[in-house]
Parts: sequence; structure tokens; C-alpha cells
Amino acid sequence: MTEKKIEKLSYEEAFAELEAIVATLENEQQTLEESMSLFERGQGLSKRCALLLEEAELKVRQLSDDEIEG
Repeated sequence: MTEKKIEKLSYEEAFAELEAIVATLENEQQTLEESMSLFERGQGLSKRCALLLEEAELKVRQLSDDEIEG
């Protein structure tokens, strides 16, 4: 399975994958190497979600400011 680049994921895709990684880490036995790989991917996904949320919040603020000024 080829993983999609994190930078190309939508918020929903990144969040769903992050949830799956957390469930896997909590419920399944992996080697240390597999666990570290999942953890690293999870960190990237978490950062991607945070970035997309920040961008959405900024856009909402800008739209709200435009309505107030307009």
C-alpha cells in the first residue's frame, strides 16, 4: 500500500488516518520499528490537521471581518 503524501491529504483524510493509527497503536502488537513508523506518521498527520484548522479559522475570521466592514 502506498501512503498518500501528508501534504496532499484533506483534513478529513488526515484525521481518519490519524484515528486509525491511534487505534492500531492501542490495540495491536507491533515491533518497535513498526510502532515508531506509525508514531512518526501520526505526528505528521496531527500537524497537518492543526495547519488546516488554523487556515480555516483564519478564513472564517477574514470573512467575518469583511461582513462587519461591508
